[in-house]
Amino acid sequence: DVLNVLTGNLDRPGGAMFPLAAAGQRNASGQPGRGRETKLGRWRSRVRGLPESLGELPVAALAEEIDTPGEGQVRALITLAGNPARSTPNSARMERALASLDLYVAIDIYVNESTRHADVILPAPSPLQRSHYDLAFYQLSVRNVVNFSAPVIPPDPGQPDEWETLLRLAGIAAGQGVLGDVGPLDDLVASELARREGADVDALLGAVAPRTGPERLLDVLLRCGPYDLTLADLEAAPHGIDLGALAPRLPGVLRTPSGRIELAPAPIVADVARLRAALARDHDPHALVLVGRRQLRSNNSWMHNLPRLASGPERCTLHVHPDDAARLGLADGEPAEVRSRTGTVHAPVEVTDAVMAGVVSLPHGWGHDSPGARLEVAAERPGVNANTLADEELVDALSGNAVLNGIPVAVAPVRAPVPA
Repeated sequence: DVLNVLTGNLDRPGGAMFPLAAAGQRNASGQPGRGRETKLGRWRSRVRGLPESLGELPVAALAEEIDTPGEGQVRALITLAGNPARSTPNSARMERALASLDLYVAIDIYVNESTRHADVILPAPSPLQRSHYDLAFYQLSVRNVVNFSAPVIPPDPGQPDEWETLLRLAGIAAGQGVLGDVGPLDDLVASELARREGADVDALLGAVAPRTGPERLLDVLLRCGPYDLTLADLEAAPHGIDLGALAPRLPGVLRTPSGRIELAPAPIVADVARLRAALARDHDPHALVLVGRRQLRSNNSWMHNLPRLASGPERCTLHVHPDDAARLGLADGEPAEVRSRTGTVHAPVEVTDAVMAGVVSLPHGWGHDSPGARLEVAAERPGVNANTLADEELVDALSGNAVLNGIPVAVAPVRAPVPA
């Protein structure tokens, strides 16, 4: 499915899925359909039997799918602007798995902790060389607006656009070879999208000609949407178009079989007994659990290699509540050792009441001291990789996703060696 190649990224912390799949289908009105088949658990991962969701498997299963022999073993991987060596649980195992692949192709602008294992790193154009339409964050806007940004500068001579690279990789995987024409694959993607929208495929593709690539797909989606818009309309309004105040959309957008908001779906109700049993167990009042955090200037690992974003105070610190710091003998600014089942890291302590007693916190995406990575700015302040401590065997029972918060850890001060 070529559409599956065109979406997603793997720099989300531990909750990412693979393979990367396209969003849910929509009906002819541009709204999600109702009464569709439940797209959860239709198949399970080969090794541990973790459930599929929307055509994807939890990334907590990726390392074991690579390093466990047998029929269906993953031996080739493509990453798109991702860093699974820093964004997936039990990073040490993931790095060993990446190094063992028969083929690893990365599309990236960095040689990072993951792509240092790649056989091939394919370049991507600058964001200024690409058009942009926000498919995600408009869902969170406080008003209905649309805006399209054309490329600011032309591509470098001979440089393919990112979508062309993706289609060529899809063609190679389909057996067309490295010299295959990406045009028919691009037509296939556009035709399939038009079909999914319930449109007259030939008429719609004729209307959006001669556009190609993502801009053709965007024009198709706009024409099939509820606002009678075309991409030409957006190009003629470079500052965007105000479509008015938000309007109620329920129950039309619901995809539940009942057409109602189902507050107690059967899988969650069936899992309540497990929750009650967990809450009833005796817990060590001095036990510590680790939670993650993100900061505005370092949401993902690539942001640590930009001088403007990497400047300022130390951000990769271990947040510890004052009561826990006093009990454990931890001092603000001094190093602490944090251990879990999967690994150990040392990080400077930041004593703060921003976390609860019994909870410590490390930020996501750090740990830039790996040999072979070429992140000069990030390497100056590498920090530590919190996912060294995340446990790929600790997953949510229903979804199979990695547990990112509440990881059991032990914390102790790092003592300076005593001179002989």
